[in-house]
Formats: sequence, C-alpha cells, structure tokens
Amino acid sequence: MPHGYSLPLSPQGSASLVPRPPWHYVGDFLVIEYWADPGALAAVLPAGLEPFAEDPGRAAALFVDWQSVSDGGGELLDPSRAQYREFFIVVAASLDGEPVTMCPYIWVDRDFALARGWIQGFPKKLGSIWLTRTFGLECRADPGVRAGATFAGTLAAGDRRLAEGTVRLEALSEQGPTHNAPRLVNVRHFPRLEAGRHDEPAVHELVGARSRDRASSEIWEGSATLALHGAPGEEHDALAPVRVGRGFRFTFAYTVDDLETIRDLRGP
Repeated sequence: MPHGYSLPLSPQGSASLVPRPPWHYVGDFLVIEYWADPGALAAVLPAGLEPFAEDPGRAAALFVDWQSVSDGGGELLDPSRAQYREFFIVVAASLDGEPVTMCPYIWVDRDFALARGWIQGFPKKLGSIWLTRTFGLECRADPGVRAGATFAGTLAAGDRRLAEGTVRLEALSEQGPTHNAPRLVNVRHFPRLEAGRHDEPAVHELVGARSRDRASSEIWEGSATLALHGAPGEEHDALAPVRVGRGFRFTFAYTVDDLETIRDLRGP
C-alpha cells in the first residue's frame, strides 16, 4: 500500500516531495525593514488579524539563501535536495491584542520548498531569487562581512523583475531586526474542486508558526534600499515602501516539527 508524509505516496514512502518532519534549516538572511501604505497593508490581513496600531504600515522584506535537511541529514550528500532561495514579505499585525507578523507574499525556487511552505501556511509561488554570497576570503569577488560591504538580493518571476534590495553593512547590531521579530501567523488554505463547492475550502485556518533549537550568528546592520515592481498576476507592489529603514545580514538556524492551529476561518 502506498504511503509517505506528502504526495506522491509510494510503496516505500521515499518518493514524497516533502519528507517527514522534523525539518532542520540554516540560511543566510538579508532583512530590510520598511513601512508601506497602512491601507494597503490592512487589505492583505486575513480574518482574525487587525492592523498594528502602534506602528502603522510596518513591514519587512527578506532574501534568504537556505539549506535544509530532514532528521537523517542525507540531503547534505545530495545538495540539490537541500538548497534553495527565497524572498518574502512580512507585515505587522495584531492578534487579540498581541503583536504578530503575517506573510502575504512569498516566492521560492524549488518544488519541495514550495510544497513544504503550503503545509505550513506560507502562500509560496515559484520564482528566481539571487543573493550576494561571501566565502570568507579577502578578494575582489567577496564583499566580506565587514563595514562597507554591500549585499544585494533580487527576485524575478514570470520573466519579470519583482523585487530588489541592498544592505550596506556599517556595524554589528545591538538589537537586530525588529519588524519581523513577533511570532509569525499565517493562513493554511486548500481549496475544493467539487462542483458547487469552489467557495468552500477544505482547509482555511489561522495558524501560528512554531520552531525550536534556534541559533544565530553575529548580526550586522546598515543602510538599505528596497524596490517592489508590479507585474501581471502580482499584487505585492501595493506593499511597496513609502519609507525604508535599516537592513541586516546574518546567518540563522532552527528546527520545525510543529504548528499551532489558532482558528478555523471557515465559520460555524
């Protein structure tokens, strides 16, 4: 009998696109804090979340170069199953008076990360994401992690450039990024195809991300730029910055094997 954690199910269960949790992640992050139009930000919030009144329009854009493995760690010996890149936007909100963040738009460049994101409640789409890398050598091709170094990230999808940002490092950060610090709350949504029930999703729920074994490198910060570009079939540019704050670069790791179901949004 076919089985496995995710589709496709198979006799041995090893064909699943997404392996069974836990999932262990490590990645190089570029985080750009900014403010968008508060009305546009409020428009992307799902039922159950309210605008963050203390700092309207607060958001962050993140470019990440990831490596992830399942518990056995075999993906490290087959890197195409472990490595991917991602760009996403988080916006500030309130849940029953608690500050939270929510991800309305996200792109990733690998199928396993796309499907794994849908399982967690991230609305992932496929895109092409690139980040400046550092290799730890003093040379012209490596910016180094030091004052004056500039790191950049880009996103394209559907043959169109959708986002680009830079962070010019100035000094070690005492506080680190704050716009994406509150816990992450998303919407898990899986529609029906049955005729007459297209507006009755099989799953439509507010969920809270959970992680453990978190670790971080030193965090550098500096001046930043960010641009979000419009394209057919995209709406993320409504969250384009009206003001850009600080940028940050660091390496971060954590493990995921749990998720909090906060509220069923399908109604009674």
